[in-house]
Amino acid sequence: MKTRFLFLFLLLLLLPIAAEAQCAMCRAVLESEGDQSMAKGINDGILYLMLFPYLLIGGIGYFIYRSRKKARKSGEA
Repeated sequence: MKTRFLFLFLLLLLLPIAAEAQCAMCRAVLESEGDQSMAKGINDGILYLMLFPYLLIGGIGYFIYRSRKKARKSGEA
């Protein structure tokens, strides 16, 4: 159990390093181009992809809220 926790901790510790390196590479490629339309497109794509996890979490939260409210109402009656 201790080794599993240590492995997970090290994995999570090293994960941001890889992600940061990729961002630096993307930024260097996009900044080297004279036309900034591709950089704007990449930024819009990132924002578009960020939207879906929030929608999923919100939908699941709403479903749980609605089911608990319905269960509470049926328990009172």
